[in-house]
Amino acid sequence: MPIRAETSAPSVASAAEGVAAASERLAAFQIDTPVLAARSLGPHAYHKCENLQRTGSFKLRGALNKMLVLSADERERGVVASSTGNHGLAVAEALRLTSGRGTVVVSSTASPYKIDRLRQAGLEVIVSESDPMAAELEARALAEAEGRVYVSPYNDADVIAGQGTVAVELIAQRPDVEAVFVAVGGGGLISGLAGAIKAVRPEVQVVGVQVRACAPFPESVAAGRPAPAEAGATIADGIAIKRPGDLTLPLVCRLVDELCVVDDEDVAQAIVRLLERAKLVVEGAGAVGVAALLSGAVAPAPGGATVVVLSGGNIDAGLLAALARRQETAEGRRMRFYTRIPDRPGGLAALLTHVAAAGGNVVTVEHVRDAVPLSVRQTGVELILETRGSAHSRAITAALRAAGYEVESRT
Repeated sequence: MPIRAETSAPSVASAAEGVAAASERLAAFQIDTPVLAARSLGPHAYHKCENLQRTGSFKLRGALNKMLVLSADERERGVVASSTGNHGLAVAEALRLTSGRGTVVVSSTASPYKIDRLRQAGLEVIVSESDPMAAELEARALAEAEGRVYVSPYNDADVIAGQGTVAVELIAQRPDVEAVFVAVGGGGLISGLAGAIKAVRPEVQVVGVQVRACAPFPESVAAGRPAPAEAGATIADGIAIKRPGDLTLPLVCRLVDELCVVDDEDVAQAIVRLLERAKLVVEGAGAVGVAALLSGAVAPAPGGATVVVLSGGNIDAGLLAALARRQETAEGRRMRFYTRIPDRPGGLAALLTHVAAAGGNVVTVEHVRDAVPLSVRQTGVELILETRGSAHSRAITAALRAAGYEVESRT
């Protein structure tokens, strides 16, 4: 949906000033990331690879900028943050770089992989049996009670300015940029990025992407005030924020050109596409911009460069493997079927000989004897094979049937 103008929003100049100051502070820390060609998305498409950032996401920029504006005493007393994972990891690294300490409150709905990473990073971790919004309120209350600084993942001017340094790099790397696609959770990244871009290239289109399971921004923009959304389970847990920030919503209204939403299925396909075609590991939240282009939710720029910000790469290895297997099945490169064989020595070997002759690579074989119709001297088997694609899978099926096997697809 297009964004309407919001006269009460901060000006482009004031937003850009904060980003410029943050860029100067962060220059010594070498946190720049590459822009790589995204040939599978089009001849003029590129990835801004924040998934390759130290700590694995863009969040380090905002967290480090915040630490650098705090006093040494404030850092020593310890900051408090709330996080679904990436912000907490960024705060931990920023504290390491600035000799501070901190506590992070994380929702129990966050990825176990990210929670474990937070503990390994040296933060005190408090797991809240609540959703991310309630965890944020808990963290704020803790900071106030102990007289410590609360570091918001998005609703903080210094954090927003730090995130905007993505755009400073991007403009230098791709001066021909015409459109930028950015994941939107609480709105910190897109607010800072849009402010920096619009100050120097107001014609560049900035498009925000949310996941349908938790997309409060479209309704909030229409209402002109934060409108909480129900948060369903989503593969893009890093942007499953139910309510826009009081600072970020006016900035989005003023600076962002368009918002769109994508489904989890589109995001899953984008993750695998990035893995297979671009050789990049990207988490769900980081892949929503690619999902928007692949699904047709939005179109690339008609001229100049279209840049997708890959905001993070902290994905559980087990989930990544499961998505890759699922995509192989959807594309016909993995087939699963059930058949019956004689229950005697050599019965399974004969079946596997036919499979090998047809070029199938066996992944798993499982005997199935319960809840299936079998004669006295039969046993059932279920196989999963790797194949070269749908046509090859059909050829294997035909070869097995020609050899006398009944083949029941379970793909």
